[in-house]
Amino acid sequence: MQADAQPPAWQLMQGESIALLGRMVDGSVDAVITDPPYSSGGFTRDDKSKAPELKYQQTGLEDKYPTFGGDSRDQRSYLAWCALWITECVRVLKPGGYFMAFTDWRQLPVLSDAVQAGGVYWRGVVAWNKGRGSRAPHKGYFRHQCEYVVWGTKGPALQLSHDGPFDGCIHAPVRQDDKHHMTGKPTALMCELVRPVAPGGLILDPFAGSGTTGVAAVMTGRRFIGIEREAAYAEISRTRLREAELQTALMGAFSSPSPQEQTTIQGT
Repeated sequence: MQADAQPPAWQLMQGESIALLGRMVDGSVDAVITDPPYSSGGFTRDDKSKAPELKYQQTGLEDKYPTFGGDSRDQRSYLAWCALWITECVRVLKPGGYFMAFTDWRQLPVLSDAVQAGGVYWRGVVAWNKGRGSRAPHKGYFRHQCEYVVWGTKGPALQLSHDGPFDGCIHAPVRQDDKHHMTGKPTALMCELVRPVAPGGLILDPFAGSGTTGVAAVMTGRRFIGIEREAAYAEISRTRLREAELQTALMGAFSSPSPQEQTTIQGT
């Protein structure tokens, strides 16, 4: 009798997250770890409607990375939109599965509402300390050197035995040689955030960007499925995921068949 094929290390799909999430199987992933568009960058509607490269990058770096859409929603539409995709994420999560989503200080209140509206059992906030290299405000002002991960579970959390407890504040400076997206997160940071998922588990990122969540998953022996709307970033993600899989295979840490061999998407 032939043994069952080993699940793929990763899969990356290009398209709208809500539409593709709707085709995924109920209870098929162990965690959702994602960095959605913040729709932040200011207090007024005019501020938020600026292009991401003007809101999130320092002067002189506007053309370094491809741009992306979906980052100009007002607070009401942002809350409604987040509740929609989070509801789908909860559906595809296994019972007790982890949900983690990044945000900044401006959008932290609305995202904490959205995760609960979407059905996540909200459990807290993890601070990402970017260090003092973050953009400095004027005198008399506190630095915005932290971003945040709103996290929770699908119902009661399952008792973990493979790892933990985990730090509630993670220090991970941004390195330019490790940054592939204008709002990209450090690989070291994502390697910390995937730790609650047992090795071999499946992590979903419906806003994959440059694929750093997937790179961290593959490097640490987890599996990954990502969704990315922008063609330029989908290609960057695939390139980085192939390289991560090759490197881990060469190190003997983790290897698997081609990502085209299996899928968790119905009808494909």
